[in-house]
Amino acid sequence: MSQAIAVINAGSSSIKFALYADGREGNLLFRGQMEKLGVAPRLHITDANGEVLVDREWAPDAIDHHDGAQVVLHTSIELLAGRKVSGIGHRVVHGGTKYHAPTRIDPEVMRELKALTPLAPLHQPHNLAAIEAIAAAAPEMPQAACFDTAFHRNQPELAQIYALPKELTEEGIRRYGFHGLSYEYVTGRLHELTPWLAEGRAILAHLGNGASLCAIKKGQSQATTMGFTAVEGLVMGTRCGSIDPGILIYLMDQHGMDARALETLIYKKSGLLGVSGISSDMRELKASADQRASLAIDLFVYRIVREIGSLAAALGGLDGLVFTGGIGENDHDLRRRVAERCSWLGVQITETEGSGERRLSHPTAAVEVWVIPTDEERMIARHTQEVLS
Repeated sequence: MSQAIAVINAGSSSIKFALYADGREGNLLFRGQMEKLGVAPRLHITDANGEVLVDREWAPDAIDHHDGAQVVLHTSIELLAGRKVSGIGHRVVHGGTKYHAPTRIDPEVMRELKALTPLAPLHQPHNLAAIEAIAAAAPEMPQAACFDTAFHRNQPELAQIYALPKELTEEGIRRYGFHGLSYEYVTGRLHELTPWLAEGRAILAHLGNGASLCAIKKGQSQATTMGFTAVEGLVMGTRCGSIDPGILIYLMDQHGMDARALETLIYKKSGLLGVSGISSDMRELKASADQRASLAIDLFVYRIVREIGSLAAALGGLDGLVFTGGIGENDHDLRRRVAERCSWLGVQITETEGSGERRLSHPTAAVEVWVIPTDEERMIARHTQEVLS
């Protein structure tokens, strides 16, 4: 019987996964998500046609990331019904300066990835916990790490450094950028859908609970809004985005906040949630009549538009704008608002609603506008097959 490639994308509160037949990333067998870990764990799995295969819930706090990864592994093995898994690919948020490409995992690689935890404290531990859980349950299983930072590693040096003393830059304090697997997938789709734009200057907008923008030229990352950590840049669901670092010093002096309190503030209590005081979910904010919800949405749009202007300057012009991510793919009103405020760049859209990959701008428009749903799991499967081969 043929084999399969498994993909695991472990986040702070969920584990997404997918299985692809015969090592071909285009041949999806099933995909699912272990969500609300630590709160109300739920495992939901569907096949390639969207039919529900598993829908199971647990009591609060019954399953952590380690247990969740093992449940995903054993449930997937049952669903494979005898088909063997030839390898597992993982999304790992941070690869540091060393890991520029997908890498097969061994003890030395794990030690080095754990050493990067201070650079991504809220993401890296969960990524690595899934790898360790699989290694404990199936020690002979080949595993590969695919890095969210890798897509940005070839940016110009000026786009990667901060204006800090040289010794701090050499220590590793630099702009890394994230969402790289998403941007890599979308860039690949651009090459197939509109080769002219793929070779031109485009801004990709990954808008979701985590949000960022990436400027690409000839398919290569030139600049991105996230930097040393995944908290820099745009307003996000619970992350504040870029703020004056002097604010943090003020909070330490005047409010007695330490590093952990500041971390909780800027990662978990700010963004759409902090401004609105209601929710981090864009859908809930749009359904609310509270003025604070409107303010949060307005700020979200304002910061996107302002950063688009910054990235267009870095590119020396703009040939295309691409929306992806949960909000970018599904919120047609937000896309319209962004496009209207970027009309000075030549951005105009004639279609806002619909689903799937599609062009939103008129065929003769100087700036192409697209929606391209991202698929990080498919990108990881592709890389994992290459590493194992």
